[in-house]
Amino acid sequence: MKKALLVVSFGTSYPDTCEKNIVACERELAASCPDRDTFRAFTSGMIIRKLKQRDGIEIDTPLQALQKLAEQGYQDVAIQSLHIINGDEYEKIVREVQSLRPLFLRLTLGAPLLSSHNDYVQLMQALRQQMPPIAADETVVFMGHGASHHAFAAYACLDHMMTAKGFPARVGAVESYPEVDILIDSLRRQGVKGVHLMPLMLVAGDHAINDMASDEEDSWKTLFNAAGITATPWLNGLGENPAVRAMFVAHLQQALSLAMEEAA
Repeated sequence: MKKALLVVSFGTSYPDTCEKNIVACERELAASCPDRDTFRAFTSGMIIRKLKQRDGIEIDTPLQALQKLAEQGYQDVAIQSLHIINGDEYEKIVREVQSLRPLFLRLTLGAPLLSSHNDYVQLMQALRQQMPPIAADETVVFMGHGASHHAFAAYACLDHMMTAKGFPARVGAVESYPEVDILIDSLRRQGVKGVHLMPLMLVAGDHAINDMASDEEDSWKTLFNAAGITATPWLNGLGENPAVRAMFVAHLQQALSLAMEEAA
């Protein structure tokens, strides 16, 4: 029986960032199941269109990729999401998987990065490995994407757990709670003089480059500096972190093990 691995991410239009983050994850996921042929899909229609118009590169949506795999005779397909939270983008994958399930003998879906309590604990341990040395009056601030979906609460949960455990970092989101203004006010009251800004995103793309690290008047770097807190941005996606990649591999293997148990 032909077996495939489909790795699904939001995507990026930055080639170097893609290589360092998405390709790095794909390689390790593929190595964890060498009996499967590996394929890629993006959930962002905007990025798919941009890559086609700018570079002539065609990337499938998850739906397109699964339809092609069925046509090519793959009957056992494992899908691993590289999304951070169980939000809109992940639910889109779930719906598409359910709609095409009759085309396959086995269709397995691995969970996003933050899907269980243990994932939050593991992610903090993973983030510690990429954090720079921090002075007594400094902390790290991670920038999450945010969401209108109720899963936006994952960012506040991670921020709360960091504070409760005395972890030297905070979490904010670009497009939802916790807003950066809340973090600035809280850190000023604590007497924090410097922050290291890092993306809590798979890739360091537009949000990290423009909303976090740029000199634009509403960037996080500018806002922290204006509040008297020196901001140092770091442009590294989570896909560059070996411990984060290992979490995605573990999620895939958990899904495959569960599928085998159910089939037994």
